[in-house]
Amino acid sequence: MGRILVMNHVSLDGVMQAPARADEDTRDGFTQGGWALSDEAAAQKMGERMAAGGGLSGWLFGRRTYEDVLGYWTQQPDSPFGAALEGADKYVATTRPDEPLRWPNSTLLAGDVVHAVTELKKRVDGVLGIMGSGRLIETLLPYDLIDEFLLLVNPCVLGTGQRLFPEGSPPTRLRCLDAVTTPGGLLLATYGRPD
Repeated sequence: MGRILVMNHVSLDGVMQAPARADEDTRDGFTQGGWALSDEAAAQKMGERMAAGGGLSGWLFGRRTYEDVLGYWTQQPDSPFGAALEGADKYVATTRPDEPLRWPNSTLLAGDVVHAVTELKKRVDGVLGIMGSGRLIETLLPYDLIDEFLLLVNPCVLGTGQRLFPEGSPPTRLRCLDAVTTPGGLLLATYGRPD
């Protein structure tokens, strides 16, 4: 049975919207894009986590994140991240099933997303990673389909923006599995289900 791992930057007040670039996600008038820190220690930890247990079996995306992440990273020269994403299995939850998926190894998850992801977890061995995809995460949370969170907690408060756990999220108990602070000030915290 597969496991789902969310890997996202968040601010101290839980905002996850547009961490990488100013133009990444301006929905609802969000103007603070590009707020996330990045340093070697964080990149190393992410790489270690992705390689643990044989690496990721694939990625789960919402349609918007799929288009944005792959559209950006596959255009970056000499980016091993883009090449790795392009070659990986990708599962895309979407409300627009008539629009084609542009990248190889992409599978559409249309219709009842909760049912589709439940069935996917039964079929896939290993870990499916989620980056971004706030609405997908919000959809899966009430059904306990997310097994682990690797959060890169940034030392900033944004005050506005889409949050990882928006108001109305179901109560969720987690336990800290690992936490490291990088020299650049990021807290990398891994949370899983309580035993």
